[in-house]
Amino acid sequence: KRRPCSASSCGSRAVVAMEGRREAGLLLLLLVLPLASAGLSGYFGTKSRYEEVNPYLVSDPLSLGPGAGGSLPASCTPLQLRAVLRHGTRYPTAGQIRRLGELHARLLRRAAGAAACPAAAALADWPMWYEESLDGRLAPQGRRDMEQLARRMAARFPALFAARRRLALASSSKHRCLQSGAAFRRGLGPSLDFGGDEVEVEVNDSLMRFFDHCAKFVALVEENDAAMCQVNAFKEGPEMKKVLEKVAGALCLPVEELNADLVQVAFLTCSYELAIKNVTSPWCSLFSEEDAKVLEYLNDLKQYWKRGYGYDINSRSSCVLFQDIFQHLDKAVEESKSSKPISSPLIVQVGHAETLQPLLALMGYFKDDEPLLANNYARQAQRKFRSGRIVPYAANLVFVLYHCDHVNASQEEYQVQLLLNEKLLAFHHSNETTSTYTDLKDYYKDILENCHFKEECELPKVNVTAVDEL
Repeated sequence: KRRPCSASSCGSRAVVAMEGRREAGLLLLLLVLPLASAGLSGYFGTKSRYEEVNPYLVSDPLSLGPGAGGSLPASCTPLQLRAVLRHGTRYPTAGQIRRLGELHARLLRRAAGAAACPAAAALADWPMWYEESLDGRLAPQGRRDMEQLARRMAARFPALFAARRRLALASSSKHRCLQSGAAFRRGLGPSLDFGGDEVEVEVNDSLMRFFDHCAKFVALVEENDAAMCQVNAFKEGPEMKKVLEKVAGALCLPVEELNADLVQVAFLTCSYELAIKNVTSPWCSLFSEEDAKVLEYLNDLKQYWKRGYGYDINSRSSCVLFQDIFQHLDKAVEESKSSKPISSPLIVQVGHAETLQPLLALMGYFKDDEPLLANNYARQAQRKFRSGRIVPYAANLVFVLYHCDHVNASQEEYQVQLLLNEKLLAFHHSNETTSTYTDLKDYYKDILENCHFKEECELPKVNVTAVDEL
């Protein structure tokens, strides 16, 4: 759309020519946009849409997907469901919005002299609609993510979500999580009567933001630049240098005016526009699929060293949540054995990618044979640790406890299944998707008995450097 101009400026041939070039640039961008986004959406890491892991939801948001029937014998009845969810699609944080504003302002300043640079002119014309007040809040799409997830979960486990079953709903204190919890409850509809009153969302940061309460993690990883040395090295490495040069060339900017953080913010803007508005942003046109793989690796490196296998404290700090899950499962088993009603048949908790990723690492999932490093990008092309596949928006880890009749041995009476993002996850000790509760507890015995949050999270008394301690 042509910009309005004054009568005097409209007569200027130079301005008309510039407007023409801008329109040509914008048209060029619009022509390549569908191609640009087609290959990028699988590489957005923690900013990925939930539909990337379950593509069938694009055409039917309430579909339970292929093989929805499960593999449990008909004689098993679900007793308890414990779900740990990541909040739904959110807006960028204030910091990301500031960096995007800085990059956009730079393009605006250069636009006047960017006659030969259609990509830069078109992006300068892009309306910068993000405001810092949005700061990571839940987007309307995020509410839909949660409502639809609730409806699918209720359809998958109708006996547990039946009327008059108690729902315990907890959340981190972050607004996006509280709103996600409320949206999940709304998704279950008015027909489900969870004890009459509207379900309150309980704030529980000690479980949903355990990382904030772990002094050792905060001091030695969260606030320690040295802990991110692999991430910083990759930002300066040959793969990122190539992406930087390419983006700088497309925007007609000197390469020294860009850095890895600004390029990543441009890439994430492409991801936000897709997740929040379901549109292909002009920012996507700056990147090829190969660039996207490099930027995904940068995101995964950060997740690996800050929330995954990089340092033991990342996952060990989550044992407080892991143990709480098993305490509730234990209680349900005891109540069942005593023929009492299950006091907590449904426990749904809403946290963050930073809640789920350490918990999955504690359980040993998605661990590669060699660590993710700044210098092994090519060797990690087939890595298991891909955060977009593990913790996209609305990611969910669900423990389901069953009571089974007609079993051969008493220890087979209570069985468990684990679902990640609505797909059955095989257990490490058996490679099967169903385990006896006894075998599962036995496999994780060390964590259940010997991982003590207070001791794990204490800062070392002796004066050692952070990296030595880690």
